[in-house]
Amino acid sequence: MNEIIPIEVIQQKIFLIRRQKVMLDKDLAELYGVKPIRLREQVKRNIRRFPEDFMFQLNEQEINSMVSQNAIPSRKHLGGYRPYVFTEQGVAMLATVLNSETAIQANIAIMRAFVKLRQLLSTHKELAHKLSLIEKKIEEHDEKIYTIFEAIHQLMIPPEKSVRRSGLEEKEGLNSWNG
Repeated sequence: MNEIIPIEVIQQKIFLIRRQKVMLDKDLAELYGVKPIRLREQVKRNIRRFPEDFMFQLNEQEINSMVSQNAIPSRKHLGGYRPYVFTEQGVAMLATVLNSETAIQANIAIMRAFVKLRQLLSTHKELAHKLSLIEKKIEEHDEKIYTIFEAIHQLMIPPEKSVRRSGLEEKEGLNSWNG
């Protein structure tokens, strides 16, 4: 396999299922240049190399979810069976059981895609954290700015004029009340 598989093509074939990034057996077989049945045969012959955290079979609910989210066009796309999915470690283990030159080159490209995806997710988390810190600072600044504006508004209110009355006016005022 002389041409390298673009990372973007591989990344489109990586799904998040059971909180794990995985690839469908059918997609891996296509990338490795083997038939899906051949890939599954090799896995079954070497099943001890594929514990549940390396590979698992999708249940009906997961398949329906993938179809409803358009991750796969239809159930027919899966070839009439419940597919197996492989985690990053499972994909690495596939390289040991599929030993063609195409499989080796595809595996290298897939590993690079997983690494790039991990880097992107890490960058995303860092950016989210930084954004959170900035939001907190802005909130603190908003409170301080609000306090400053309140103080300015208080200073802008003209003082109440005190009306001075002469002693005579006060007496007349009292007399008029008592009347």
